[in-house]
Amino acid sequence: MAKSLKEQLIGTWCLLKYTLQNDDGTDYFPLGEDCRGFLIYTADGYVSAQLMASGRPVYQSGDLHEGTPEEMAAAAEGYIAYAGKYSVDEVNTMVRHQMDVSMNPTWQDQIQERYLEIDGNKVTIRAPVNSGVLTWEKVSG
Repeated sequence: MAKSLKEQLIGTWCLLKYTLQNDDGTDYFPLGEDCRGFLIYTADGYVSAQLMASGRPVYQSGDLHEGTPEEMAAAAEGYIAYAGKYSVDEVNTMVRHQMDVSMNPTWQDQIQERYLEIDGNKVTIRAPVNSGVLTWEKVSG
């Protein structure tokens, strides 16, 4: 018996590629070609997404909360993070992410749709909110 879409999603996924599209239709890498990330779907309906640009400068203070305004801005500019509940629409091959917490307050408390294409241990996710295309590889689950 074939697994449901939700059963296929459950587990941990490692980011392979993240692109956005320019107005002229060309792709670009908003967090760089070597960005890193994890996407985690739990069996009880929670999602956590973490993406970051490689090579972000460390805070010279060495303290988690004591960066200069410039250091903190660079850290935030190179990071995307949110978590919350998710629901799967098996008919339309999509998942809805509820951003209960978000690094960027713009996404706080939003529900966003993501369209899915699963091919073995890889999933391509299309995010209409920003025309993002993310390719992930399953590492567990």
